[in-house]
Amino acid sequence: MESQRNLLLIGLLFVSFLLWQQWEADKAPKPAPTVAAQTEHFVPAGQSADVPQIAEQANAARKLITVTTDVLKLTLDTQGGDIVKAELLAHTLEQGKDQPFVLLENGKHLYTAQSGLIGRDGPDSRPEGRPTYSAEQTSYTLADGQESVVVPMSWTNAQGVTFTKEFVLKRGDYAVGIDYKVDNKSQQPVQVQFYGQLKQTIATPEGQQGHAMVASAYRGGAFSTEDTRYKKYTFDEMKEANLDKTTKGGWVGMLQHYFVAAWAPQADQTNTFYTRVVDNSQQAIIGYKAPMVDIAAGAQGEVDGKLWVGPKLQDKMAVVASHLDLTVDYGWLWFIAQPLHWLLTFLQKFVGNWGVAIIMVTLVVRGLMYPLTKAQYTSMAKMRMLQPKLAALRERFGDDRQKMSQGMMELYKKEKVNPLGGCFPILIQMPIFIALYWTLMESVELRHAPFALWIHDLSVKDPYFVLPLLMGASMWFLQKMSPTTVTDPMQQKVMNFMPIIFTFMFLWFPAGLTLYWLVSNIISITQQTIIYRQLEKKGLHTRS
Repeated sequence: MESQRNLLLIGLLFVSFLLWQQWEADKAPKPAPTVAAQTEHFVPAGQSADVPQIAEQANAARKLITVTTDVLKLTLDTQGGDIVKAELLAHTLEQGKDQPFVLLENGKHLYTAQSGLIGRDGPDSRPEGRPTYSAEQTSYTLADGQESVVVPMSWTNAQGVTFTKEFVLKRGDYAVGIDYKVDNKSQQPVQVQFYGQLKQTIATPEGQQGHAMVASAYRGGAFSTEDTRYKKYTFDEMKEANLDKTTKGGWVGMLQHYFVAAWAPQADQTNTFYTRVVDNSQQAIIGYKAPMVDIAAGAQGEVDGKLWVGPKLQDKMAVVASHLDLTVDYGWLWFIAQPLHWLLTFLQKFVGNWGVAIIMVTLVVRGLMYPLTKAQYTSMAKMRMLQPKLAALRERFGDDRQKMSQGMMELYKKEKVNPLGGCFPILIQMPIFIALYWTLMESVELRHAPFALWIHDLSVKDPYFVLPLLMGASMWFLQKMSPTTVTDPMQQKVMNFMPIIFTFMFLWFPAGLTLYWLVSNIISITQQTIIYRQLEKKGLHTRS
């Protein structure tokens, strides 16, 4: 098994991987013509059946309230008390500009976090529509020295029951607490049930489609239950069937590249997860219902929920809800990607530069893989030495395949050569590369992270294509220095074109991934030179 064939195998596997990812992306919903935000609001029922969708009524008392912390700026609608806009102040929309990234919005693309109280006495179950809360201020700001800010809204029904909805935001935290305090001054017990849901336009917003040569990150719903740590629930699945899961704890959310919004119920309560597709199949909803709560006449009670609205920060999300960190989607190779992300983050804290951290991760990975690399090249050299003897066997046995096969096995056994020795290390390395690919693609820490010189953002392509061209040149040099006995003209042409094909693909790849591949090639050239010189001293290798 020659190195060029192994290189071809890597190329075919990698291209197949990209084609499969692009095919998956092509099945995703495409952007739809811009429409005004819908006003139809779905409210889940407290019992088994859903109540009718209620059209929100215009209300002169309806206001928008802003609340600002060091990392979040939320816009709250007093009608229903929904979060209709969420700006991430620590993440800009474009590098070098001040405009913050907007995760939730109530504009051309609808994406809001809704919550309320349903059940027999829940204000959000009223046939006349959801309540309009009153608030003392229209703006709240986390002041210097404060660790949290609380935004209270209140509404009192005709029976004298006061519902106070409080939003609690903490310094440096993307987890928002939504707490209901119910003061039942009526003569009858009150029964309510908390619900939280995310409503989003299904069509992909402009600017998030990504480039065709780069596998698109997942965008859609997901949930976690006590039986399933992490499960995607795509928009297409929502259209086919409504999600209906009952579980202890868990979470539900909407995912996209780098960012996530997710409702995290209390871990010790039994919740019901659901989905709906509304507004003529233009918008999707994923949410949960907490258990019913009874509040006696003259008593007070509290129900609450928690919403994560921000970047995919694994350590912090894991504290908010069990397995919420799995929204950083590494695919089926997560068990390899998670340690790689930990190593990358650790090294970045040590060196202070994500590009340098990528180089160091590459050195560590290739260093750990060195025994396999050495075994690969040693096996290749031994196989090359056997070529004259194999040719003699072919001449001796002619078309007798059975005797030829027996003769080859005896020769391999005698010379202590494993014919698959050069291929197996490649198959081991391929999952590691794919896992590292997703580590670099999914790490929000690399978004807008500079490296050096002209590389100002490792999460996007090299603006001058210097790294892809250097990568292609290193790949060509590595191919030329590798020994080969391939004589088939077609195979030779394919192998000669591989560096060109890879260079073209990497023109559009994130600079961080291209940097990894370039450094990996340089390490391979160095390792191969060292190994071949050692083999030459032992008489196991002769350059072609």
